[in-house]
Amino acid sequence: MPASLLVAGHDRIAGAARRVMARCDELARVSATSGAIERVYLSTEHARVNRLAAEWMREIGMTTRQDAAGNQLGRIGPPDAPALLLGSHLDTVPDAGRYDGIVGVLMALEVVRLLRPPGAEGSASDPALPFALEVIAFSDEEGTRFGKALLGSSAVAGTWDADWWALTDADGTTLGEAFREFGLDPGRIGEAARHPDELVGYLEAHIEQGPELDRRGESLAVVSSIASARRFQLVVEGEARHAGGTPYDLRRDALLGASEAALAVERICRAEHHIIGTVGQLEAYPGAVNIIPGEARLSLDLRGEFDGERDRVWGAISRDVDEIMGRRGLRWHAREIHSAPAVFCAPLLQDVVREGILSTLPSGADDPAVIFSRAGHDGMAIGAVTDVGMLFLRNPDGISHHPDEAVAAGDVARGIQALAEAVLHRAAEPV
Repeated sequence: MPASLLVAGHDRIAGAARRVMARCDELARVSATSGAIERVYLSTEHARVNRLAAEWMREIGMTTRQDAAGNQLGRIGPPDAPALLLGSHLDTVPDAGRYDGIVGVLMALEVVRLLRPPGAEGSASDPALPFALEVIAFSDEEGTRFGKALLGSSAVAGTWDADWWALTDADGTTLGEAFREFGLDPGRIGEAARHPDELVGYLEAHIEQGPELDRRGESLAVVSSIASARRFQLVVEGEARHAGGTPYDLRRDALLGASEAALAVERICRAEHHIIGTVGQLEAYPGAVNIIPGEARLSLDLRGEFDGERDRVWGAISRDVDEIMGRRGLRWHAREIHSAPAVFCAPLLQDVVREGILSTLPSGADDPAVIFSRAGHDGMAIGAVTDVGMLFLRNPDGISHHPDEAVAAGDVARGIQALAEAVLHRAAEPV
């Protein structure tokens, strides 16, 4: 494939990047929490950012709609043609950064702007592509409000589970009730689903939620796959007794057993390639200062590039925990609360993303980095209905889900160019 297909000057691309950065700041002000960023599914903040996104879509000549799950979409191109989806999500975790998901939606809008004929904004003139372009702003990638991630993209993929209607938020509001309060009809959720013949693929730009690009000194990377994941709740049972009156040889301290299990997770996963295990929650009961904990509960988030390696490591952790609890006279059991297989980016879409990145590099440069994503993305759900490809942008120090999350305007400019080139390279292939 040719190195460059995009007809756009440096100044135009730099202006697009500045617009993305300014709009990230503008969206950061739409928050349920003063002094921090928080936007959750089916909230007033969700409605406000959808309206802003729709306004920006119409500004570049796209027709807009909000689908039956609350995702915001814009479309340009022949009405009966299949579409290439571009986008990411606009919802956040509590106390979030301003780029996770958001930068991907805004970059997608700038790609549409770049691919339109100069001066065509707001007109009926479409990009000369063999498919339509759609920008999608997913509504609930994070799962912050109802504890179930990827709700918006699952609806688009046609994998909505009716059991989810009973999910509740911290105030006891069910997902079904929140739908109706937002103005959506739960009975029409199936209308959000897309069919494979309607789509030619999904491309997403996203900040890397880790430090690999920063450590390599590179701006952009091809994403090879999105990590498989399993999550567990572990319960350790011991015996609650008086803290002062019980000698060590009679203690069955559930908290110490759980703590040793957490250290075993770290030890085992550090020895494995591309396996990450995290104990994010640890609670002791009854929780009094003068009582030996009789029960402890801990979470385990286990991620890996390949399902088989992830499952093998879970087996190793289980055997270690068996030994720890047996030695300490404790009992334990685990309940799996989430399981998702690895999603591999389509070879063709990896190729077009690679070509897009190469167009931003000097002639003769080495191939760009290829990285697997340890974090989850909407592409995990969308992979059920169409091919998925992803582009990573450098994130200084790799920090994410935190106010210090960052991306440089220069990297955004290179990412916009690369994503636009990827679209054009995809257009040169059979639809």
